[in-house]
Amino acid sequence: MMKKIIGSILICLAISYSMAQETTWTAASQPLAEIEALKKQIVAPTFRSKDYAITNYGAKGDGVTKNTEAIRKAIEQCNKDGGGRVVVPNGIFLTGAIYLKSNVNLHIQEGATILFSRDSSDYPMVFTRWEGMECMNFSPFIYAYGEENIAITGKGLLDGNSDNDHWWYWCGARKYGWDESKPGEQKPARALLHQQMAEEMDSRKRIYGDGHFLRPNFVQPYQCKNVWIADVKMINSPMWNLNPVLCENVLIERVKIVSHGPNNDGCDPEACKNVWIKDCYFDTGDDCIAIKSGRDEDGRNIGRPAENHIIENCMMKDGHGGVVIGSEIAGGARNIYALNNVMDSPNLDRALRIKTSSSRGGTIENVFFYNTEVGQYKEAAVRFNMFYEKPGKHIPTIRNIWVENLEVKGGGKYAVLSSAYESSPVTNFTMINCKIDGVQEPYKVDHLKQVTLKNVVINGKPISSFD
Repeated sequence: MMKKIIGSILICLAISYSMAQETTWTAASQPLAEIEALKKQIVAPTFRSKDYAITNYGAKGDGVTKNTEAIRKAIEQCNKDGGGRVVVPNGIFLTGAIYLKSNVNLHIQEGATILFSRDSSDYPMVFTRWEGMECMNFSPFIYAYGEENIAITGKGLLDGNSDNDHWWYWCGARKYGWDESKPGEQKPARALLHQQMAEEMDSRKRIYGDGHFLRPNFVQPYQCKNVWIADVKMINSPMWNLNPVLCENVLIERVKIVSHGPNNDGCDPEACKNVWIKDCYFDTGDDCIAIKSGRDEDGRNIGRPAENHIIENCMMKDGHGGVVIGSEIAGGARNIYALNNVMDSPNLDRALRIKTSSSRGGTIENVFFYNTEVGQYKEAAVRFNMFYEKPGKHIPTIRNIWVENLEVKGGGKYAVLSSAYESSPVTNFTMINCKIDGVQEPYKVDHLKQVTLKNVVINGKPISSFD
């Protein structure tokens, strides 16, 4: 009997070990098949066919009247009745924070603008994430917590109303309007939040808000299921634009983001599962798309990776990176697929960027970068960096990175740039059918292991290795 029990345990351990083995693709057909299977799982929520115009609840689109209460009433009634569309008609509707409830589609019609207040008192304290750290802070401009079946749709405009005199200067940079005459900036609070996270202080006791100058994100659904964001244009965000956190089944399509403030990332899905970003346009002051899973202790303790993300048919202009993984990636990332994207700007630093550090740790694996057209960029077409920000005791892992059909016409400084740990090299890195022109230096790499290069041509010269 004991032998049977031990045998069963060994079988279970063997199965678990087998399931834990890392993916090793041998042809693009394998991740392409995974993408098609994943697309079938990511679907937009459907809504009851009933409209709730915010003007029926007292909203005025004059750009002056504050409509926070009217929008709240429309959303609550829609939710109470079983759902539908809360419609923002033609006009400029000034408001404070919007809380989105289950089964509600906030629909901004073409010609309509939601203009967000510059008064921080219009944003109540909520449980949120700020740069991958949990805390109590100003509500994101549009926020939801634990809701299901929510959407923001329509061809209207979301205007974060931020500039060098409102929100942006809080970052503490003179470039964005800060000077000694301003009332404050974020650096002391940011340092304190880092300390509280390192001490693993109860995240709901990390209280910020007024006097701390931590800018709110623009749109943040938190622990939500079935999230759909489509067709809207977003400008002038105080910080990150789209930041779903710990969400599942997220579809973002045909969104246009033009926002050049500090930390104005376009879309940062954080510790989310099953995400599809397609047909979008990004012109940003930071990373265009940055996939995240939490910073340091908060990311590791929660332990939720970013997984199963598709980035497809998007255009990236200005930004620190086009498709980026990190740096708040302590929970890890896996199964990240980017295909048929176009990137081109003298102000775009990198095409594919993976950034992490030994204060993060975690494993980034199974990244598929396929059919990408790139014009100009500054630094590197493919960039690995394990030394982003401060070091720590948690050496990260980067493995199974596949780049195929990458065409670069304008070029930048490097085709491939790598900074990795000798004890943890970037492992199983494949490049196939890549034509990269106009770079100053073909590559500058260290600590790459199991590299495969097939039909890679840089500045007209075939490259068979990174020796």
